[in-house]
Amino acid sequence: MTNDHFKVFSPTIPTDPGIYKFVDAAGIILYVGKAKNLRNRLLSYFGEKKYQLAKTKVLVRNADHIEFTIVETEHDALLLENTLIKRHQPRYNVMLKDEKSPLIYICIKYERFPRVFLTRKTIKDGSTYFGPYLQKFRVEQIAELIRKLFQLRTCTLHLSPENIAKNKFKPCLEYHIKNCAAPCIAYESEEDYNRKIEQIKNILKGNFSAVKAHLKTEMQHAAEEMKFEQAHQLKEKLALFEDYQGKSTVVNPAIRDVDVFSIADDEKEAFVNYLKVVNGAVIHTYTLTLTKNLDEDRETLLVYAIQHLRERFGDITTEIIVPFEVVLPPAQPLEGVRRTDAAPAPQTPILITVPKIGDKKKLLELSEKNVQYHLLQKKKQAINATGKQTSAERILRTLQADLHMEAAPLWIECFDNSNLHGTNPVSSCVVFKNAKPSKRDYRHFNVKTVEGPNDFASMEEVVIRRYKRLLAEGAGLPQLVIIDGGKGQLSAAMKSIRALGLEGQITVVGIAKRLEEIFFPDDSVPAHINKKSESLKLIQQARDEAHRFGITFHRDQRSRNFIKTSLTDIPGIGAKTAEKLLAHFGSLKRVREATPLAIETLVGKAAAGKLAAYFAAEVAPTEPTDSDNAYLSDDEPV
Repeated sequence: MTNDHFKVFSPTIPTDPGIYKFVDAAGIILYVGKAKNLRNRLLSYFGEKKYQLAKTKVLVRNADHIEFTIVETEHDALLLENTLIKRHQPRYNVMLKDEKSPLIYICIKYERFPRVFLTRKTIKDGSTYFGPYLQKFRVEQIAELIRKLFQLRTCTLHLSPENIAKNKFKPCLEYHIKNCAAPCIAYESEEDYNRKIEQIKNILKGNFSAVKAHLKTEMQHAAEEMKFEQAHQLKEKLALFEDYQGKSTVVNPAIRDVDVFSIADDEKEAFVNYLKVVNGAVIHTYTLTLTKNLDEDRETLLVYAIQHLRERFGDITTEIIVPFEVVLPPAQPLEGVRRTDAAPAPQTPILITVPKIGDKKKLLELSEKNVQYHLLQKKKQAINATGKQTSAERILRTLQADLHMEAAPLWIECFDNSNLHGTNPVSSCVVFKNAKPSKRDYRHFNVKTVEGPNDFASMEEVVIRRYKRLLAEGAGLPQLVIIDGGKGQLSAAMKSIRALGLEGQITVVGIAKRLEEIFFPDDSVPAHINKKSESLKLIQQARDEAHRFGITFHRDQRSRNFIKTSLTDIPGIGAKTAEKLLAHFGSLKRVREATPLAIETLVGKAAAGKLAAYFAAEVAPTEPTDSDNAYLSDDEPV
C-alpha cells in the first residue's frame, strides 16, 4: 500500500477508537492493532519517517488495503484486538510465549455454598462470570472487599448435606479470624449463604446502591464515635464501589454464540454489517455491499445478505440479532453428518432477536455504528476518487459547516403545522436525502392530543410520534431536523427529542420566517446565514416544501370533513353511509348527480329514498308558511 493510495483513503478514516487490520491481496490479515484515534494511529504508518522500523516498512509494503472496526472505548479496542490476534494469529503481531490472557473475570462458582474468586478462563460448567476486566489490582480490591463484607468460604471442600451432617469437617483459621461463617459445620445455612451470593451478583452487575448506603451509614457512625481511621477505611471502600465497574461490548461472557446484522442504504446501494460472536467475544467483522437493481425494501435486502453471509462463512449459529423482524428459513444441518435412517436430516430453527435494551442491544448498536460509518466512507471515497463534488455534496458540506455539524446531513427532515382557528389541526414532515426531496418518505399527521390552536403542543406531539416510530422500526435517524418556527416551536420539539434520549444524536434547528434566522436549542441568539448561501436555500426549500405539503393535506381534510358533515346532516344518513358514498362517487356533487338506481345499489332503497327526497327539497320552490304571512293585516291585499 503506497503513500499516494493512503492519501486518498485517509479522509475516510474515523477519529473514533477501534481496531485496524492490514490485509494483503489474498485477504490474509497481516497485522491487527488498536487505537484511541484510528486516523492519527494509521497516519503514523505513512509518510517519510527515518526512525520507522524496517519490519513496519515491510508490513506497509505488503498490505493491499486496511480494514477497521470502530468501538465505543479504548478499553473495548484493547479487548477486540486481543480476541482477533488469538483468532487469526497475524504474522506481524507479537506472539505471547504463554497462553495467559490479559482478561480477568470474577467467577461465582456453580456449587453448593459458591466460592467467589478471580480467573482468566471461563468454563461452561454453570458458573457465573463477570467482566472482563483489565486492571487486575482494581478487581482484586473489589473481590477482597466482597469477601470481607459477606464472609464467604475460600476452601474447596465438598460441602454436601451428608458430609456436613456426619461432621466430617472442622472450622479452620478463616472462621476464627471472622472471614468465614463456617457453613462446613452448619453454623450458616445454605439459604443465608445464597442470600449473600445474590447481593454479590447485584453488586457486580452495578446494582450496589443498598451496599453504598450501608457503607455511608457505617462511615458516619464511625466518624461520630471518633473512629477516624475506621471511617477512612470505609470511605476508601465506598470509592472502590463507585469506580470499579467496567462493562465491555466486544467481550461479554453473558452472551455466548450469536450473529449480529445491521443495514444502511441509499438510493443505489445497501450495506450490511456482520459481527460474529463466539463464547461472548466478537471474533469476526465484515461489511457486505449490495447493489440495488429494483426498488427492494430493507427487509428483502437484509434477508438476502444474512443468508449469503452465513453460507459464505459456514455459519450455523442458531441465534441472530437484527434491527427489525425478518423471516428466515431454518438453519441447514451440518455437512458430513450421516443419518442411519432414510428420513431427511432435521433442520434447526433460527431464533430471531430484535433487542430493545441490555447487552444484545449494545451489540446491535455497535454493528449499526459500523455500517453507518461504512456508508459515509463509501460516499467520501467516491468524492475523493473523482476529485470533484456534485452540487448536492457541495451544498451539504456547506450546510455542515454553517450548522457546525460533525457529519454532512445526508438525511434531513422538516416539520410544519397547519390549522384554521384550531380546526382540523395537522402536521407535515418532509424528507430530503442527498439534498433532494424524497417524496415517498413524506409523512403527514392528524394531531390527536391537542385541542385548539396550540402550535407548540402540536409540534411536541408529532415529533415524538415520528421518532418513536423510527426507533421502533430500527429505520435509522436523520442527521438534521428543521422546525418551521422560532424558539417556541424549537423548544417544543426538543422536549420530545430529550424524552426519547436523542439529544446529541440529531442536530435540531428552527427557522423563523420573518428574517430567516436560524435558532439552535438553548441559545437565545439566532444565527444568520448568508442570504445567498446555498445551504440557507436548501433549508428554505425544505421549509417551503413542508408548508406546501401540510397546507395541501389540511385543505383535503377540511373539504372531506365539510362534505362528510353535509351528508350526515341529512336525516337518516349516518357517518358510515356518508363515507361509503364519498368513497364510491368521490364528491358531493357527483352524489347529487348520480341516478337513484346507482345510489340504491350502493346504500340500499331506504337511504336512497332519503337522499332523493333531500336533494329534491333543495331545488323545489317553497311555499310561504303561516309565519311568513303573519305581518300582513286583513285589509291589505296578499
